[in-house]
Amino acid sequence: MNLIVMKDYNEISRQAALLVAASIALKPNLVLGLPTGRTPVQMYKELVLIHRNGFVDFKNVVTFNLDEYVNLPRKNPNSYYSYMQKNFFRHVNVRKENIHIPDGMAKNIKEECTRYEELIRAKGPIDLMILGIGHNGHIGFNEPSDEFVPETHIESLTEKTRIANSKYFGSLSKVPAKAITMGLGTIMHSKKIILLASGRDKAETIKRAISGNITPRFPASVLRLHRDCTFIIDKEAAEMIKK
Repeated sequence: MNLIVMKDYNEISRQAALLVAASIALKPNLVLGLPTGRTPVQMYKELVLIHRNGFVDFKNVVTFNLDEYVNLPRKNPNSYYSYMQKNFFRHVNVRKENIHIPDGMAKNIKEECTRYEELIRAKGPIDLMILGIGHNGHIGFNEPSDEFVPETHIESLTEKTRIANSKYFGSLSKVPAKAITMGLGTIMHSKKIILLASGRDKAETIKRAISGNITPRFPASVLRLHRDCTFIIDKEAAEMIKK
């Protein structure tokens, strides 16, 4: 595992965007795994700027999002479908047919998980996976558990995760209790992984991710087993790392 510590959030976002753009330059039909949440917002803004300046072309890129809430319509502003449209897809030239996000409104969610997993296998493996990390170590929506769940599945969200996300919904009661998420095996099968983290509130999380036991009770710890995983974090998120 590689660790890059940069000055601040803007710098890690810019670095991540440059790495994505460089990867597309090397492979125009890159299969790209994408996250949502607070951390990647600036990275998406940087990618849009790079695209508008003519330095990256997304027309042949294939994208797979990590997750989506169950029973939240896509038109809901808090759906990850809406998030991706607002922050990224509507501003670049990714083809609609190359955009893949789990359907949280599918009639049969288990079948949707199987469909999504098979689609990743058919078009993948994912060349470059971008991740954030939750305070409890979740990546995607893979919550702390007794085992590593390998494939795309339905995940019951912990109260801690729902409380963290309630700021977007206005109240805890409006936060969905379940989500579809890529499994840890699917994530680990990616050729390259970049994890982004920013802020002093993530310092303990990063410390646990890069040291201590590898355990499903802290899902991000499994990333230490990946052959090409890089953490790009800012100085505040690195505060608890032993030098």
